[in-house]
Amino acid sequence: MVPLMPATTVRELERELAQLRDASTEPGAAPRLRTSVMTHIAWVPERWVEAATGTLAGLAERHPSRTILLFPRPEDDSDALEGEVDYRCFVRGGEEREVCSEVISLRLCGARASAPASVVMPFLVSDLPVFLRWRGPLPFGAPELEQLAGVADRLVVDSGEWPEPRADLASLPSLFDRIAVSDIAWARTLPWRAAVAELWPDVREASAVRVAAPESVALLLGAWLETRLGRKVRLDHEPAGEIELVEVDGREARPTRIEPKTSSDLLSDQLELFGRDRIYEEAVRSFSSEPT
Repeated sequence: MVPLMPATTVRELERELAQLRDASTEPGAAPRLRTSVMTHIAWVPERWVEAATGTLAGLAERHPSRTILLFPRPEDDSDALEGEVDYRCFVRGGEEREVCSEVISLRLCGARASAPASVVMPFLVSDLPVFLRWRGPLPFGAPELEQLAGVADRLVVDSGEWPEPRADLASLPSLFDRIAVSDIAWARTLPWRAAVAELWPDVREASAVRVAAPESVALLLGAWLETRLGRKVRLDHEPAGEIELVEVDGREARPTRIEPKTSSDLLSDQLELFGRDRIYEEAVRSFSSEPT
């Protein structure tokens, strides 16, 4: 459940932020360094609250940022904004000072859920990149996605969270010319793509790829191989909770090393990327060009 927050206004939240800054510099207060390398926006529908807050906690010192957590509640009767501001602090190794980042938690009630940009924009840190982590499926064409895509520099999704990944992947290219897109499911495929590449040239004439993995991962691996070979390749998908097998024409691709990563690690990796991933985009565009 989203924690209960007091009804408020943007101006009141800005005032709270200023008070927090003043308190951290008062004489006798423990030394705190407030720092941000980006503005990190997270769109968090209720079913994703626990996962999102756990991931945020794990980011720790690797990506200090001003974080804006948006909890949409469009079904609420009242059109209200509820929010609070806080510091998340950690101690850097070998240093005595705490390093703190600002966290702004906003509950968008009723019609406020479809107009997030006006709430978010006053809190963006000037001259720093803006990352938008969208939990769950993307509501293509909806005002909340259109607005936030207009203020962010990079959109981070996980197509593994989408109940109908093929349909959503087919719609995703509509965003490519407006915002750089990262997909955590695509990132999970990296060691397996490298393992397939190591089978070259034996897979040059490949006709089929067998993948035991979540559906979105299997679809992305199949599309990647097709676009790299420049022709159709049959995908045989076996459902699994994680990537267990990738086999090209009976030849198993085995990564030399798979580094275990938490959800925080996977998101943190995406927060270090700034350019567009053209190979990913090409693979995803293949879904919108498939015959219906």
